[in-house]
Amino acid sequence: MRRLSPIVLGVAAAVMALAGTAAAQQKEVMIGGQCDRTGPTQIVGVVICPAIQDYIDLVNSKGGVEGYKIKYNELDNEYKVPQAVEEYQRQKQAGAVSMAIYGTPQVQALNQKLVEDKIPGTSPGFGISASADGSRFPYLFPVAATYWSQGAAAIQFIKDKLGGGLQGKKIAYVYYDNPAGHEPLPILEDLQKTEGFELRSFAVPPPGVEMGAQVLDITQRYRPDFVIDHLFGRSPSVAIKEYKRAGYPLSKVIGLVWASAEADIIAAGGWQVAEGYHTLQFAGAGDEYPVRQEIKAMYKAQGKEPPKTMDDTVIYNRGLLIGAIHVEAIRNALNANGGKQPTGEDIKKGFEQIHDFTLGGLFPPLQITPTDHEGGGWVQIFQVHDGKFVKETDWFRGYPQVVAAAVKKAE
Repeated sequence: MRRLSPIVLGVAAAVMALAGTAAAQQKEVMIGGQCDRTGPTQIVGVVICPAIQDYIDLVNSKGGVEGYKIKYNELDNEYKVPQAVEEYQRQKQAGAVSMAIYGTPQVQALNQKLVEDKIPGTSPGFGISASADGSRFPYLFPVAATYWSQGAAAIQFIKDKLGGGLQGKKIAYVYYDNPAGHEPLPILEDLQKTEGFELRSFAVPPPGVEMGAQVLDITQRYRPDFVIDHLFGRSPSVAIKEYKRAGYPLSKVIGLVWASAEADIIAAGGWQVAEGYHTLQFAGAGDEYPVRQEIKAMYKAQGKEPPKTMDDTVIYNRGLLIGAIHVEAIRNALNANGGKQPTGEDIKKGFEQIHDFTLGGLFPPLQITPTDHEGGGWVQIFQVHDGKFVKETDWFRGYPQVVAAAVKKAE
């Protein structure tokens, strides 16, 4: 029998090693992530996207998901639609089978592409409110309170604060003048008719750093019983400072979810300046959640200090939610298809199998189905008090039947 030379044996071993490496590389699922690290909403992006990566790293440090490593491929879209569309195409070509989208205008631009490519995309707490209807938006998953649910919850909270009735009350709606800012208006206008309050809207042009005229009009002329702030980027802190300067009580202001982070309070001048300000959240604020302690332990095991991004617990915790729901959808897909490399369609079905998932209480029990991609629309209210966010309500939904009717009739 002919013996193989050492050179031939070496080549064969190298080929086998390369084949093994290729096989190992195939055991990977890629999530495409978009972020804004350099644009007008970077105050959110520089915290939420590192949090997603931290969660993915935590999962991979435990062996991944059903034998697969998770890869998070993030690109900076600068909160611009052309960049978002270009980056989506690049990530799709790179093999991403699930997308974490960033920005309402970007969601509107990418929704049809998700359908065409059969790739699920998430938009927790932003995007297209009607996408709660999975039968009409099969590949888009808001997977947290949409802007309609947020607007309804804010009105419910105000109603409770004002003694249980809104007839004849005046509410100001202050919003960033772009598609995201306009999104809650249909539900607010529906509730205005049924509850009998007066609603006046005040648009703040991008980038939202000048609103002295609007605040003067609100506080000196309109004099509302309550204010809803739907602002983001640098504008929430500007609004808080302007209300304070005008002498309007911040206890009569509630910020929707993107006006509700520690960074907004600090940029406004600190906790004492913002005392009384109400914030609406779709994930918990604070540090007491087990997953945060696991991430800190992961860093310490690597000989590193936990990152400063963890200090803004509101935005960081939302990043954990985003990472967790993508991983859970991937896990469901792998369990359903016998561990085969999942497609976007597999992971779409995986999202629709998420139920009673809270990540240790970080968010309410999500119930995603083929027809309900929002998961319930639950929120909590926190208030700035004595230098921190104090939880003011348990998880609740505002006017769920009104929101459901709006979703059903949306075009």
